[in-house]
Amino acid sequence: MKVVTVVGARPQFIKAAVVSRMIRKQHEEILVHTGQHYDVDMSDVFFEELEIPKPDYNLGINGGSHAEMTAKMLVEIEKILLEEKPDILLVYGDTNSTLAAALAAAKIHVPICHVEAGARTYCATNPEEINRICTDHISSLLLTCTKKSQDNLAKEGLEHKGRFVGDPMYEAFCFYKDKAEHMSHYLKTLEGKEIEVPARYYYLTCHREENTIKDGALEEILGAMEQLSYPAIYPVHPRNKKRAEALLERCHYKNIYLTNPVGYLTSIYLVMHAEKIVTDSGGLQREAFFAGKQCVTILDFEVWPETMVENRNQLSRPDSKEIVEKLACEQNLDYDYKPFGNGMAAAAIVKELEKYLG
Repeated sequence: MKVVTVVGARPQFIKAAVVSRMIRKQHEEILVHTGQHYDVDMSDVFFEELEIPKPDYNLGINGGSHAEMTAKMLVEIEKILLEEKPDILLVYGDTNSTLAAALAAAKIHVPICHVEAGARTYCATNPEEINRICTDHISSLLLTCTKKSQDNLAKEGLEHKGRFVGDPMYEAFCFYKDKAEHMSHYLKTLEGKEIEVPARYYYLTCHREENTIKDGALEEILGAMEQLSYPAIYPVHPRNKKRAEALLERCHYKNIYLTNPVGYLTSIYLVMHAEKIVTDSGGLQREAFFAGKQCVTILDFEVWPETMVENRNQLSRPDSKEIVEKLACEQNLDYDYKPFGNGMAAAAIVKELEKYLG
């Protein structure tokens, strides 16, 4: 079979690392990178570290409003699909790249396989929620990471297209975690200074617009990290760099290291060795769960309810007092609880593609 795979953001690169490897054992894959994450530290480093095949097409589309970005991608992906004539389009997750590729394929009658289908936050103001719902409803094959996602599809009358395959991000974590142990224990601060990862630390990631567009929310989050017993490592997203630097200068934080963005392997190392984790990332909260690390997620809606058991992952407002209180809660680790499958999602995904195409 001939598969066109479209990726554009960090979590999609990670999933493609394991799935593309499996597809290419017996089939042809054309890899398209939309360019949605365009910074070297947010894109190139992932392809290099994870040995993802070089994209056949790199569209370089980023910036602008959601509508502008999606529209540009839609036009360019349609051209590729018409040129390549694939048997099926493969998309991951819930980005603008995902929706644009799915719309382009649907309009010209190319079947669509959506990996990570059925995830729902039930937050209508969340742009990713719009992307994932629309993609699910126009896709031909819906492959889910959890049984809960299967239930969500059933509520929308889509269960006949749904198949549970497990989470390719969990497979990537299992595959790369040993390699991550051999990564350098040094990071670069925003000022360019090289620092050694402390023996004990907290790991913070924060990039969502609602948490970074104004000083208030980010100041509360950083204020919580400043109060903790050990320093916090905070790799700063490129679009948030100026605001984070300004807050550091104004508030004189002594317990927070602002560093350049890190690659996947370094991030996995930081997850595995952190005391606890604070994030607003849908991917990192799962990686914390895989590593058995307690996590506080700064969002007002659940992304992965499967992780929110026994205080393993708790929601918090961007409020320093609430964040600190939830980090202090004890968690109960049940290592037999594995809602994200058995770590062999890639083979299951390829099998479902083969079955669908006959």
